[in-house]
Amino acid sequence: MKKVLNYLTPALCVLALAFSVAAFSRGCTTGQGILSTPAGQPVDLTYAAEKALPSVVHIKYLQNSRIQTVEVQSDPFEDFFNDPFGGFFGRGQGNNGTQQRRIQTPRREATGSGVIISTDGYIVTNNHVVAGADELTVTLNDNREFSARIIGTDETTDLALIKIDAKRLPAITIANSEDLKIGEWVLAVGNPLGLNNTVTAGIVSAKARRFGVNGVESFIQTDAAINAGNSGGALVNTRGELVGINAMLYSQTGSYSGYGFAIPTTIMNKVVADLKQYGTVQRAFIGIQGQDVKDYVDKMKARGEDVDLGTMEGIYVGKVVEGGAADAAGIEPGDVIIGADGQKVTKFAELQEIVAKKRPGDKMTITYLHNKKKKQETVTLKNEQGNTRVVQTRDIDILGGNFREITDKQKQELHISYGLEVIKVDNGKLKNAGVNKGFIIQRVNDESIKSIEDLQKAVHKASTGNEPVLYIQGIYPTGKKAYYAISLEE
Repeated sequence: MKKVLNYLTPALCVLALAFSVAAFSRGCTTGQGILSTPAGQPVDLTYAAEKALPSVVHIKYLQNSRIQTVEVQSDPFEDFFNDPFGGFFGRGQGNNGTQQRRIQTPRREATGSGVIISTDGYIVTNNHVVAGADELTVTLNDNREFSARIIGTDETTDLALIKIDAKRLPAITIANSEDLKIGEWVLAVGNPLGLNNTVTAGIVSAKARRFGVNGVESFIQTDAAINAGNSGGALVNTRGELVGINAMLYSQTGSYSGYGFAIPTTIMNKVVADLKQYGTVQRAFIGIQGQDVKDYVDKMKARGEDVDLGTMEGIYVGKVVEGGAADAAGIEPGDVIIGADGQKVTKFAELQEIVAKKRPGDKMTITYLHNKKKKQETVTLKNEQGNTRVVQTRDIDILGGNFREITDKQKQELHISYGLEVIKVDNGKLKNAGVNKGFIIQRVNDESIKSIEDLQKAVHKASTGNEPVLYIQGIYPTGKKAYYAISLEE
């Protein structure tokens, strides 16, 4: 039994894969273009490597040292000698014998790769390459360095868009990853193990792979060698065109052992367009939960039950979300989806890749089997909030307040170990909800709030989730506890 994929996290200097490639299109170049190689002849990849290398960049990640509050197990003897009455009055004690302590995290550095997709400085990489960074430095193939800023990130697909202030950059040509064939040669170019501008070659081993690591997955599988530092790089075809952004590897050891996985350009293009236009991905949903038909049939067989769905390919619908697109179209649990927008669908990852290109409000034709009989319906896709409106990313500015972490004195007086004090209330959501100056926010949507960064994350998560509401719990300086529900919708 093989172990789960190891995600490459730059903040932890974990592995990453980056394929910046350029490969010759099964042949040689002439004055009239690229010629195909006769069957049985070796493939020349030098053209692709030469074309793609200038478009792949090295990304250096820096996260500064910071103070964090963590929970540690209490030492009853140390607690007694430091504060013999603490056990009676509960000072400093957390739940289940734990304490809140402030620690200083170390400065963190890591590296990854990225791909230039426009001449004016837009670069695609992995979300895990840039997440949490205080500084990003991009080094081009010609050794020029630039500071980069994050335009937007998408944890669900593990993609990020960053930008440097530069002109006339060597942008890569983007191909349609749907045109890739199993067995086709591809190149990976990146910065593995501290070795800049490295190219490896392999073939497309499989398409539409899904592992449950990200929310949206339809990976291109390749056997081109990848290692730490490759994350966010380019997977390219033999014409030196981008077909994928590499994001993970399959390994039992933490280093290359046979396979890597890339996010196809069909998904990347939609994510990049949304991040540019909206700041967040406008994700569409059919409104079903299900699994590959083969997996469902195998599970039933293991229980001793025979199942005949009329096919062994497609997606078994296990649940239909009430009020969702599938529900409105009449799709029911037990149905089997076998096609979408005229394309044959044999597994869940293929459907995810098709839907990932859509936005809420778009229509899609679904072909499915109901009691083994083929049907077709046109569905209107919705967002996670159950409507077709544009989802807006919010930040703490919408609250209309200023905040600061509570002091040690406040902790002692109120017998609390963390919180964020509202030091000013302007026009905004806080004022509308009746929150007053001095209120100490402790929890938002069941998440502990210990810093302004925690509050920002909570606001962002709620604003793009299926329920754009902040449920805030806290305490006033008088000791009075209070609860507020704040809608983030306009």
